[in-house]
Amino acid sequence: MKIGIDCRMIGSKNAGMGRYIEQLVKNILEIDTNNQYCLFVKDRADPVLNKIKDKSNIKLITANIPWYSFAEQFRFKKIINKQKLDLMHFPHFNVPYFFRGNFVVTIHDLIMYHFSRAEATTLGPIRFWLKDMAHRILLHQVVKRATYIISTSYFSRQDLINVLLVDPKKIIVTYQAPFVENNKNNLDFDFAKFNIKKDFVLYVGNAYPHKNLEKLLLVWDILEKKYNIEKQLVLVGRENYFYERLKKNKLAQKKSIIFTGYIEDKYLPSIYSNASLYVFPSLYEGFGLPPLEAQVFSVPVVSSNSSCLPEILGEGALYFDPDSADNMANVINTALTDRDIRYDLIQNARENSPRFSWLKLAKDTLDIYKNSI
Repeated sequence: MKIGIDCRMIGSKNAGMGRYIEQLVKNILEIDTNNQYCLFVKDRADPVLNKIKDKSNIKLITANIPWYSFAEQFRFKKIINKQKLDLMHFPHFNVPYFFRGNFVVTIHDLIMYHFSRAEATTLGPIRFWLKDMAHRILLHQVVKRATYIISTSYFSRQDLINVLLVDPKKIIVTYQAPFVENNKNNLDFDFAKFNIKKDFVLYVGNAYPHKNLEKLLLVWDILEKKYNIEKQLVLVGRENYFYERLKKNKLAQKKSIIFTGYIEDKYLPSIYSNASLYVFPSLYEGFGLPPLEAQVFSVPVVSSNSSCLPEILGEGALYFDPDSADNMANVINTALTDRDIRYDLIQNARENSPRFSWLKLAKDTLDIYKNSI
C-alpha cells in the first residue's frame, strides 16, 4: 500500500499540529515496514526529518506550498496526484477542495464554530468573514468525502456529530500523548533570567481568546487581594499578537505576573517540575495537552470543566467553572493550600497518564489506513 501524509506542518514550530504530525510519522514508521510512505514536506532539509529520512520505506516529496492558500488548492493537489497513492492522510482539515483521491483526515476540533469571532484573528472584519466562510465550506466537503475521520477525543467526536451531522461510523478516536518527556536531553531552565522564584503557578500555551487568559488575570487579582496568595503567575507561550494584547491589560502589569515568551521543549520539564500548580482556564479544547504534560511531572492541576478536559484529565485535576472568576479563585486557592487534595491529584494523575501513548496512536492510525482501502 502506498500512503501519503501531509507533513508540511511537521515540527514544534507549528505548535500542537506540528508535533502531532512529527510523533505520528515517527511512531508509525517504527511499527510499519511493509507499506510505502510519501511524506509531503516544505523543506527536505528540515532537522525534524533527520531521524526518519533514511528509512527504506519513505519518500520525501517537496511541497513548499503555504497552507490555506490558492496554491494549496491546485498545485498541491497535482503534486499529490502525481504519486498515484492508495491513500492520503491529511492531519488537518485543509484538504484541497477538488482532491478526489481516497483519504482520511484528522479533525482536531471545531473551534471555528464555537469561537468564530473577529477578536480571535488579526484579519479585518471582511477578510475574516470570507476566510471563516471558506473554511466552513471546505470542512463540510472534507467530512463528507473522507473515508474516515480521526478525532482527538470523544468530546470532539460528538461535536462533529452534533455540528456537522457526520455519520458516527466514520469517526474514530485516537488519543494523543504528552510531547514533553523527562530525558537526558532536558536542561535546567534559567529561572533567574526572568526573576522567577521556584514557587509559582504555571500556564503553558497560546493566548487566543478562547484560552480565557484575561479571566485568569482577573482571578489572580482576586487571589492576591482576597486569599493573600504570595506567589508568581508564570505564562509560557510564543510571543504573538494575542500575547502582546494580553500584556497591555492593566492587570498584567503586576510584578507577580511573568511572561517568558517561547521556551524550547528541552527546558519545559524543568519549568513543569518546579511549578507549585498548573492552571488551565480554557473555554474550549479538542484535546488539551499542556495540563496532561503537567500531570506527567507530578504537578497538581486545576482546570476548566469545559469541553474535553474532564475526559482527558480524569480525576487528576480539580475543576472550576471557567466563566466564574470567584469559583476559579476558590478552586485555585484550595489546590495551593490543601495538602491532602494536592497529594490526591498527583496520585490520580499517575494513574491517568498511562492511558496516553504515541505508539498506541500510531497503531490505531495504521489500522484506520488498512480499513480505508
